[in-house]
Amino acid sequence: MIDLTDIVFIKRIVIGSSNPADLQSEERVGEAVRLLNQCLSGQPKGRIVGIEKSFSILQVGEHNVVLQWTTYQVGFTRRPQWLQT
Repeated sequence: MIDLTDIVFIKRIVIGSSNPADLQSEERVGEAVRLLNQCLSGQPKGRIVGIEKSFSILQVGEHNVVLQWTTYQVGFTRRPQWLQT
């Protein structure tokens, strides 16, 4: 268990496409996944304190397009030096 009073820094990491004008490539999604893994396994070790799952349905011409994304909030007891905000 993690005590939320010990959390002093939270990093939000979005995986997926949330903006139809800026669709995420597989490479950018892979970078976000690597950052999430580094946050959870690096020093100081982060913990997931929240998850947001969202979607949006857009109509493009005659077709419906579904955008899906997940936002992870990773909490740290101190701000990692290797992490840029």
